[in-house]
Amino acid sequence: MHPGITVVGSVNADLTMTVERHPLPGETLAGQGGLVKPGGKGANQAVAAALLGARVRMVGAVGDDANAAPALVGLKESGVDLLGVATVPGPTGLAVIVVDARGENTIVINAGANAHVDARTVKAHEELIGGSEIVLLQGEIPRSGFEAAVHACQGRLVVNLAPVIEVDPDCLRRADPLIVNEHEGALALALLTGKEPPVGISWQDLTLALREQGVPSVVMTVGPEGAIIADDSGLHEVPSPQVVAVDTTGAGDAFVGALCWRLTEGDSLVDAARVATRVGAHACLGPGAQPSYPRQGDELPEVTP
Repeated sequence: MHPGITVVGSVNADLTMTVERHPLPGETLAGQGGLVKPGGKGANQAVAAALLGARVRMVGAVGDDANAAPALVGLKESGVDLLGVATVPGPTGLAVIVVDARGENTIVINAGANAHVDARTVKAHEELIGGSEIVLLQGEIPRSGFEAAVHACQGRLVVNLAPVIEVDPDCLRRADPLIVNEHEGALALALLTGKEPPVGISWQDLTLALREQGVPSVVMTVGPEGAIIADDSGLHEVPSPQVVAVDTTGAGDAFVGALCWRLTEGDSLVDAARVATRVGAHACLGPGAQPSYPRQGDELPEVTP
């Protein structure tokens, strides 16, 4: 089995603008920026893991437009194996990101070439996926591609259900761990139970409720509060370092990539999350997603007592 990570997911070009505050409906504001940088949840997580030393392969797609080159820059520079990334007719996936003075962002995404990462594309890489130590998925590819990757996985499956998409609940029950934030967690629980999303439930109870639906382990990220983990050893809360955020774009992806890297190094899920929260905090200290990610040897923020 390949001692590394195969990411089956999205590759985007990120068009980022910065503003003092987010516009109201119908309002036009002056902003700065406008540069196109690499992004996409799949690519972000692949780059985050690779920069920290993991062996990473990517299965995805870009278009044949001008945005393909900037979308692939981070993957290439971090050493991610791109043999599984196809070029298809049409636009590369595009994310338009607006960041305010507090570092909070809003994002609008056009799937573009990511819509081609369907069952047919994934099955063409079935052997590669099946031979991987960890297979990492997100919600930015079609359902058929997501489910095909789950069925092809013979190693450890890690699912970051972001955004939440309608998939076979049994696919989520194979995730070890299922990674969600508090909003995604409520929607994932509704998907697993066939009931309305819960209201007024605590983060801890929501994490436990997801695991009670047959998911082997659950990691819930809760922003600057850190993460909550439920697995065979019980419920654990992992605090995050407190930093002054410049831009939170891609911080959750940095967390996921770092978590998978530490799992390939033999860490327990809780120990992996302790490192991942520090990597996620580091990613908030610079602008953009992939350009803000730490490399091997970089100093990471510490959790203060």
